[in-house]
Amino acid sequence: QEIMEFEADLVLMDIGLPFYSGFYWTNELRKLSQIPIIFISSASDDMNQVTAMNQGADDFVTKPFSLEILNAKIKALLRRSYSFSGIEKLEFAGYVLSENTLISTQEGEREEIELTSSENKILTLLFRGNGEVVTKEKILQELWQTDEFIDANTLNVKMTRLRKKLGEIGFDQHIMTKRGSGYALV
Repeated sequence: QEIMEFEADLVLMDIGLPFYSGFYWTNELRKLSQIPIIFISSASDDMNQVTAMNQGADDFVTKPFSLEILNAKIKALLRRSYSFSGIEKLEFAGYVLSENTLISTQEGEREEIELTSSENKILTLLFRGNGEVVTKEKILQELWQTDEFIDANTLNVKMTRLRKKLGEIGFDQHIMTKRGSGYALV
């Protein structure tokens, strides 16, 4: 919860932590986010490294380690995870929206759905809305300036089809209709 509140860019994790192991916390984090995770541990046997990677860690550094190597690994992982090519990755409740694809990381399982251009634009507006209602007018304006002309009835049809499609990975339940106003993520 705290990691999501502080909007961390990367997590450094050890296996031996108070109350729960690093494996447990990595599994919990993967239910909510694709934040990069690097394990740093003196428990360097192969089984611990394999378990960490299977739970969702991106890398494993054994103690003792060189700060230069750790720094290089952090920079490389951040570069790969947050591509600075202008491609935006938006996250909500364990789902990632990126490059016309919605990715589910629920329960540690990765599922993807390809989106059309207009579906991606609608979801981008909703993800950026952070739970606030995005008006139908705003959605129509976004779609109309770049796609074919659509009216409110066409938007309703698009939303029905989009919800059905998103139901395949359980995301349909996160779109709330605010009657007469618009849509929001919940």
